[in-house]
Amino acid sequence: MSVEQKQQALITGASSGIGKATALALAKAGINVALVSRSLDKLAAVTTAAEHTGVKAQAYAVDLACIEQVKENIQAIAHDFGHIDILVNSAGIAYTANLSEIPLEDWQQVLNLNLTSVFECIMGILPGMRDRGRGTIINVASIAGKQAFPGWGAYSVSKAGLISLSQTLAQEERVHGIRVTAVCPGAVNTGLWDTETVNVNFDRAKMLTPEIVAESIVHTILLPPQAVIDELTIMPSAGVL
Repeated sequence: MSVEQKQQALITGASSGIGKATALALAKAGINVALVSRSLDKLAAVTTAAEHTGVKAQAYAVDLACIEQVKENIQAIAHDFGHIDILVNSAGIAYTANLSEIPLEDWQQVLNLNLTSVFECIMGILPGMRDRGRGTIINVASIAGKQAFPGWGAYSVSKAGLISLSQTLAQEERVHGIRVTAVCPGAVNTGLWDTETVNVNFDRAKMLTPEIVAESIVHTILLPPQAVIDELTIMPSAGVL
């Protein structure tokens, strides 16, 4: 299979966590990868590792928090990299606070990054997928989108919205040959737990690894085109932490 014939994927949040692990797993599967994150510096090592598998890998700096520019930036990436067969929306922010304590600005930031930016990424890629009559879109949601946890209100609402977005998009786009999957992991041991917006203390040794989630995502993507996993819930065997 020539480079031109290889499948091509765009992965957001590709510099760390599930996005990074998925990008590397896709590269190992022989899929070219366009890597998107806020920082090119943080993408450098991921790009190099992906290239070592023999695929084409290219890094792109996009701040998905700048909602008004997301669609245009993603369209530009697709134009530069070439057609996108697979879109993995993995970028997101974790946030903990009781609903009564969340400033409106913070609430909007969580919804913008976890839900609206995903919508805009999809809108940037969808026309090309429709033109080719095929495509796979993976939206990384969370068990928190299906089950309420105190202190996780804004995050849970954003992920519940992402699950609903995935379900609606799947219904609308299947006639165009486009498959959509919402991936709902339980706790995953990533750098999100170390961010300023998260204030919890869990046993991270019992969490899923990003690589386990990535393996499930790649399995979903590589299914025959006449099959789709609508929603994938993957939990630590230790249960909800």
